[in-house]
Amino acid sequence: MPSDGQAMTAAAPRQSGQGPEAAQRQQPVGPAPVSSAADPAHELPAELLAVLRRRGFNEGGILHALLDPPPAPDPYAHFPDLKPAVARLVRACQSGERLAICGDYDADGMTSTALLMGVLQRLGAQPEAAIPSRQDDGYGLNPAMVQRLAVDGVGLIITVDNGVSARQALDQAAALGVDVILTDHHSLPTELPPHLALVHPAVTPVDSPFRGLAGVGLAHVLASALCSQLRSRDGQAIALDLFCIGTIADMAPLLGVNRRWLLDGLPQLGQTQLAGLQALHRLAGLEPGKLDAEAVGFQLAPRINAVGRLGDPLVVVELLTTTDPERAVELARQCDALNRQRRELCSAIEAEALALLDADGQRIPPFLLLAQTHWHHGVIGIVAARLMERYGRPVALLADEGNGRLRASVRAPRGFAVDQALQACSDLLERYGGHPAAGGFTVRAESLAELEARLDTLAQDWLSQAGAGIPVEPEALLRLERIDLDFWQQLRRLEPFGIGHPAPLFWSSGCQVVEQRLLRGGHLQLLLEQNGERRRAIGWRWHGDEVLPALVDVAYRLRLDHWQGEDRLQLELVAVRSTGAGEVLLRRRERTYWCRREQGGVLIRNAAGEEVRSGIDNDQLHPYLQALVRDAALALGLAA
Repeated sequence: MPSDGQAMTAAAPRQSGQGPEAAQRQQPVGPAPVSSAADPAHELPAELLAVLRRRGFNEGGILHALLDPPPAPDPYAHFPDLKPAVARLVRACQSGERLAICGDYDADGMTSTALLMGVLQRLGAQPEAAIPSRQDDGYGLNPAMVQRLAVDGVGLIITVDNGVSARQALDQAAALGVDVILTDHHSLPTELPPHLALVHPAVTPVDSPFRGLAGVGLAHVLASALCSQLRSRDGQAIALDLFCIGTIADMAPLLGVNRRWLLDGLPQLGQTQLAGLQALHRLAGLEPGKLDAEAVGFQLAPRINAVGRLGDPLVVVELLTTTDPERAVELARQCDALNRQRRELCSAIEAEALALLDADGQRIPPFLLLAQTHWHHGVIGIVAARLMERYGRPVALLADEGNGRLRASVRAPRGFAVDQALQACSDLLERYGGHPAAGGFTVRAESLAELEARLDTLAQDWLSQAGAGIPVEPEALLRLERIDLDFWQQLRRLEPFGIGHPAPLFWSSGCQVVEQRLLRGGHLQLLLEQNGERRRAIGWRWHGDEVLPALVDVAYRLRLDHWQGEDRLQLELVAVRSTGAGEVLLRRRERTYWCRREQGGVLIRNAAGEEVRSGIDNDQLHPYLQALVRDAALALGLAA
């Protein structure tokens, strides 16, 4: 296999978490070839350089945009309303004014609220947190909250992770003489509600590195500017700690200013002075002083998110702002208990959903719409995502909202636009919203059957064009012998991984299945061998007990597993296919080709049905076709 680690695709007839129907409908697509030239400036392995070039990082851009992004520019030059917002907060801090911070009940909203609470408390203001109830109030600032706050003497409201669509609430605030500073990253309406200042990514220049900030990032911009004005280093430190937690927990894009601040903040996070983070750190069993993006994402964030889904989000705000270590431990235990409850609820709802599908027989509908009145609103989105991954189809799970209404969470595979589908059904919905991958709506019970039929039609139209199943698109071909601790350390130089810069998806071809075990919980464990090198692989929630063929191609991400005091690298499986099975799609110069193995060579077919059969090395072909054959051979795992 080539030393540059490039691969066009790893077609996978069996994907982790998918049923057998989806397994037969894979249409994977390969990336364009890249240069195999080494980059001496970074000394990264060729496989990693191939990944980065496919993501748009050129030779010079790798260092500056990823490994060492530039410092954040002057925020006053990018946010026009930052100056009046800071001036108003300086007055509040210097006078000890009462003010309110209105957040959301997700991780972004809770950490944003805690960030501004902690900073403003240290700077002399008297802030209070005002977060609506998920069950009773729904999302965002509402008129009743504004009325209560005004009666209590609050003259300033700061919204975090919400506010730009709260027209009624902000009209009332203006009528009551309450100033409002909006910090939000959701879509701006055509006409903004009344406000004193707006801190929003959309008001920055088009190429601004602030464009990817989540709510907690905007809170950090505001807090840091205020701390600089009042010369508070303590406030800046806690703001950076909570920025790191909230950005990773909210899965914000890890590029631009987000990346710069994470690279600055994560090394210090293990030594945080925040008692609540220290308590969560110990409760999660993490090593003393060590907190990286993976620990935040897999250990701390779920405990924070669980509170917003099932409990009172003010528990998280207090946890992240308290200075009392004993109180911090008590609150951290509450978060941990809610996280356990969240896992149990998800498992129970998933089991019920699968039973409902089984009761309908073998046919899986184009759009999976399932409803039970007793399901919990806070976790149905998680289960909808699991079912979407399992079946490769859009999913909506609904729970009772009362008064004859049901509330849904929707998740969909890439290519099916949730927001457009809901817009097409808007006449049947009480409320709706979302983006292409996810959304939500409220519907009256009597409209449910008609809604399901219409969504089925939309999903069937999409399936007939795109094909069902979730494409698996590895970025680099990797030999098992290349997987060692040195490669792992080089991979870690590219961290943190997340939205916009995910952990690379590798693939290996022609691996012998030495051992296969189905573990408790439906996890698949493999021992793979390639050219004498063996590696362990694990497929989480595999949902299948079929015996794999003797030779397989595997798509996976690398993880470092700590087992009985020993570090060992493990392949975290995403997909498996029989070596040499099926077709792969190859896209080159905006053309599409279908490729498969044939008698030691390749068969390539274009959109017009014209075919080329060739061995891997054929100097008699036109140079374009020679390159096409090489790309196809690499995609099929035939290149040597």
